[in-house]
Amino acid sequence: MITLKNTVLWVVTLIALNTVMVRGQDQSAPPNIILIVADDMGYGDLSCYGQQAWSTPRIDELASQGARFTDFYVPTPYCAPSRATLLTGKYPFNHGLMDNPAPDATTYLDTIGLSLNETLISQLLKEKGYATTCIGKWHLGHQTQFLPTQRGFDSYYGIPYSNDMRPVHVLQDEEVVEYPVVQSTLTKRYTEKALDFIEQQKDQPFFLYLPHAMPHKPLAPSTKFYTPNTKEDLYADVTRELDASVGMIMDKVKALDLEENTLVIFMSDNGPWFGGSTAGLRGMKALTWEGGLRVPFMIRWPGKIPSGQVIKEPMASIDIVPTLLKVAGVNVPGQAQWDGHDMMPVLTQSAKTPHEALYGMFHHEVYVVRRGPWKLHLKTQTHTPDYMDENWVDPRGPDGVTILGPCAQPLSDQFPGLLTGDSPQSNMLFNLETDPGEQRNVADEHPKVVRKLTKMYNEIMSRVDAKQ
Repeated sequence: MITLKNTVLWVVTLIALNTVMVRGQDQSAPPNIILIVADDMGYGDLSCYGQQAWSTPRIDELASQGARFTDFYVPTPYCAPSRATLLTGKYPFNHGLMDNPAPDATTYLDTIGLSLNETLISQLLKEKGYATTCIGKWHLGHQTQFLPTQRGFDSYYGIPYSNDMRPVHVLQDEEVVEYPVVQSTLTKRYTEKALDFIEQQKDQPFFLYLPHAMPHKPLAPSTKFYTPNTKEDLYADVTRELDASVGMIMDKVKALDLEENTLVIFMSDNGPWFGGSTAGLRGMKALTWEGGLRVPFMIRWPGKIPSGQVIKEPMASIDIVPTLLKVAGVNVPGQAQWDGHDMMPVLTQSAKTPHEALYGMFHHEVYVVRRGPWKLHLKTQTHTPDYMDENWVDPRGPDGVTILGPCAQPLSDQFPGLLTGDSPQSNMLFNLETDPGEQRNVADEHPKVVRKLTKMYNEIMSRVDAKQ
């Protein structure tokens, strides 16, 4: 018998269920995706990776709530090709962008961008019904046809290349809205834009791509995080602000009851510049030693990815696109064109790495091959870069009007990685399990390993040469 009391209870229950689904999203729906990328953050810049000079509690918390990788790689030790790999799932020799677009360099660098024939994850997620935005550094081409709003992002806000390239201006979608840029407020503003986007899109699946400007030079913390009394720790200032930014984003996700259906990744695009840390790895940004190619990487998805994991299996940024598309339920014909693999078996089933080998590039050539514990340097940078000279002056000096601490920028005396080890030469072999700092060349002791990795290198280079 239906009574007024039962009817009221039924209506109240329906309203409550609807509120839960709207507020927390339908748990059967595709997950929200937040991809946060720091610019030039070193392997040792976070306390969960061994940093002791400063603390990053919120990023550490993110890592502890999911999985943190110890051997995660990007394909190049510099920006644009690495970022193109993040969004295509391909090595640079397959997506084609192997140099950094730059508005203040040659005509070639001013006009290049990621090929319009390449399909980005943003385009595929948008077709799936995701709301998409890019907030921060783009660097896949600054000519109009290459901008985020032409590549599957509903909106864009940020500097379209590195924050030391001129002109340093902020775009809103495709229009310049700020010049000159007050760089000291970039992290703060990018974070606020990200929080607004999450709030606005809380009732539908969204893809937030947040490639921060920091800690790329010039280092520019806000007044809240700038510590002028300790000028030597400007790098710490910007890193602590990034940590706070991650905390605010995670707090927003929790406040909106979106945690269970939101996958979050935090990583760096390549190794550190001066002032950062490689945690005892050799080299730095722009070099194909471990310090240039191995980056911090963590991923969190409560209820789907077990927490507290520290994974040592070698994986790479080529794996991000196949993984995210798989969890989003996006089926793409011809998936074999990706160079990466779905990471979920490694994350949830303790599976071994699906990669027979991983490759690192410099400009248009493959330089290194990693297979198991072995890393073979087919080529190395044998000359000493100008920026390592003690009298070096940065030609892209910071604009003192738009940043704090222009005279406190780290120089070559704050080298982030190891400078020791056997002298660079071709065909150097290192066992990264016993020698992660790449100090002793053991090529003569393991000729079969050298031959095997050289064969793999030759096969890859034949594909590279065929495309050029």
